[in-house]
Amino acid sequence: MENINSAVETLISSSNTFFILLGAIMVFFMHAGFAFLEVGTVRHKNQVNALVKIITDFAVSTIAYFFVGYSIAYGADFFASATDLAQNNGYELVKFFFLLTFAAAIPAIVSGGIAERAKFYPFLIGSALIVGLVYPFFEGMIWNGNYGYQDWLEATFGAQFHDFAGSIVVHGMGGWIALAAILLLGARNGRYREGRPVAFAPSSIPFLALGAWILTVGWFGFNVMSAQTLDGISGLVAVNSLMAMVGGTLVAMLMGKNDPGFIHNGPLAGLVAVCAGSDLFHPMGALVVGGVAGALFVYTFTLFQNKFPRIDDVLGVWPLHGLCGFWGAVAAGIFGLEAFGGMGGVTFMSQLVGSLTGVAVALIGGFLVYGLVGALAGLRLSQEEEYNGADLSIHKIASTSED
Repeated sequence: MENINSAVETLISSSNTFFILLGAIMVFFMHAGFAFLEVGTVRHKNQVNALVKIITDFAVSTIAYFFVGYSIAYGADFFASATDLAQNNGYELVKFFFLLTFAAAIPAIVSGGIAERAKFYPFLIGSALIVGLVYPFFEGMIWNGNYGYQDWLEATFGAQFHDFAGSIVVHGMGGWIALAAILLLGARNGRYREGRPVAFAPSSIPFLALGAWILTVGWFGFNVMSAQTLDGISGLVAVNSLMAMVGGTLVAMLMGKNDPGFIHNGPLAGLVAVCAGSDLFHPMGALVVGGVAGALFVYTFTLFQNKFPRIDDVLGVWPLHGLCGFWGAVAAGIFGLEAFGGMGGVTFMSQLVGSLTGVAVALIGGFLVYGLVGALAGLRLSQEEEYNGADLSIHKIASTSED
């Protein structure tokens, strides 16, 4: 009997490790989606820089999160022996890998907002500080109950802040941190003339679409595998993600008047919004949440590009991740209620206050980090470097040969 119990425990442990490893790999591959979405959106002279930023940001994020950030968020470190770390099939190590892929999404999001005019090494330093200090501070508050914040919300508003897969913890943080960096950098040279925007056409719609598809497929690992153990897997999360993605796509298609940029960002808007309540919504509620996110993205991206020249957000990461993430987390306090067909266990006020807290941490952290880096090393390429493009100015090579 003891041997049977031991075998069952080993099977459960190995299955959980394999499950979360698959999730880590799927979300890791999403970073290729971030890369190609940016490559397709920026001008040709900045394509190499887009590719290089995403992979180097991931490397820097890994070091920062491994040695500092993970410990701040969860109070754990990896200074034990390899024998100890291999316990339970190395589940804790793979859990770190999975959560790292979330953390590294923050600088990947910021990268899209500040594209075409940012210095390379200063922003890598900023990425390390964001992933090592700012993001894990809020991550630990929400997902590990640090500082008694969740207990306070429950005592005050009747429920803890619910963010199953990171509408605010990941996407909202990334989008609002990006806004701080965008405001500090200012608009690209030539982007506005006499207060009116000058269109910079995407360099490659196929690459943009490829990036959106990679992100969309990987998102099912992002959301479903957020259960972190095999016994927590839920088909409801998968189908809610699907419905929100579809809602975002169709509404963006209609509101964006068939513009391929809006159409391919529409599913991403829906998926950002559904993360928080994907384990709570009824599929019809998820469809509505995703549809509203698609509308929110198209409307706000158009508004801010045309009316607010300081917010030169190249990929629209603030509307997509910041505003849609905020909407999704608040929506969990509406469509997650049993009265709206949801699973319950949430309150609107907890969702609102928790979301506003995330926005505050992101903005304060973003302005502090990029303000400090800017003061010490500068954030922006020179006018000549920007004119020549980041590819030649930083990497000394163009994305394609002219031969």
